Amino acid sequence: MAGLVLKDVRKAYGQVKVLHGIDLTIAQGEFIVFVGPSGCGKSTLLRMIAGLEEITSGDMLIDGQKVNEVPPSKRGIAMVFQSYALYPHMTVYDNMAFGMRIAKESSKEIDRRVRAAAEILQLTQYLERLPKALSGGQRQRVAIGRAICRDPKVFLFDEPLSNLDAALRVATRIEIAKLNESMPDTTMIYVTHDQVEAMTLADRIVVLSAGRIEQVGAPLELYERPKNLFVAKFIGSPAMNIIPATIRETGEKTGIELRGGTTVSVPVATASSEKGKAASFGIRPEDLTVTTGDAYLFEGKVAIVEALGEVTLLYIDGLSDEEPIIAKIPGIFKAEKGSVLRFTATEDKMHLFDADGQTYRR
Repeated sequence: MAGLVLKDVRKAYGQVKVLHGIDLTIAQGEFIVFVGPSGCGKSTLLRMIAGLEEITSGDMLIDGQKVNEVPPSKRGIAMVFQSYALYPHMTVYDNMAFGMRIAKESSKEIDRRVRAAAEILQLTQYLERLPKALSGGQRQRVAIGRAICRDPKVFLFDEPLSNLDAALRVATRIEIAKLNESMPDTTMIYVTHDQVEAMTLADRIVVLSAGRIEQVGAPLELYERPKNLFVAKFIGSPAMNIIPATIRETGEKTGIELRGGTTVSVPVATASSEKGKAASFGIRPEDLTVTTGDAYLFEGKVAIVEALGEVTLLYIDGLSDEEPIIAKIPGIFKAEKGSVLRFTATEDKMHLFDADGQTYRR
């Protein structure tokens, strides 16, 4: 059981720099999720922790010991891959036992660990089956079981659910959450593109962009208090709406003028030198409500209506150059394409970013 420390870790392939000085401390027993767009370096970082990629510079410590030159088999790490990586000619039992047999564990200890892992993952009845006789979700659980049997210090998950359909993804995510609860002292690091996986599984989320850490924090901290525009738009689905704005006033609250002429107060303070500067106003789709009153945040023309049953998504044109503004209205909301609607939101849900994309703090 161990924590993990990364100190100014960098990775380059020749002249191509992939990771630019990663500093991160992961406590024993934490469930950490790496998220970020394709190519941001999250899988490379995971493979470096596993020892499958060399560290160009910097230090990596597991349980206080530097492991830069330690081979993967000696790091006390188990990795669950996206592709399952099961031996097709071996039974579930033999797949789960394989690593321990290579390590020359006793038959009694192998049997104990395999059956204990199978019980945790509800695989006992499948131990004598071959992988081809299992569903995708069951195969992924076998891959997780094989990792459990190694009794690792750190679990690494590289997008383990991306090959599963929606229903299996939900079921297997629940199994991983149960596994985390049953092994509270084991450190787990998980790479995913999936917002729901990150928000529901993580103790802390690490948001990566272009080989750098943008922000580290608890899921709700990143959702409610993003450090910058990148995090604000990356965390949450649909993404936060961003509207061009100009700072008009200063003081305890800042007045900003949105495109279209509406002026709104946001709960941040700025220096007087900021007056007249360009900014970006942010509001999440689920924080917008439709109003018929004269006091409103903005109005716009409905371009698309997506009725999903539990929510209705309204796409509003005319406020942003990049993409329509999205309003996420609970339940069924009937709106005609081309109609003009007014929207409002509470001040505590509003965000303001400066010209460099950094958040003005409340």
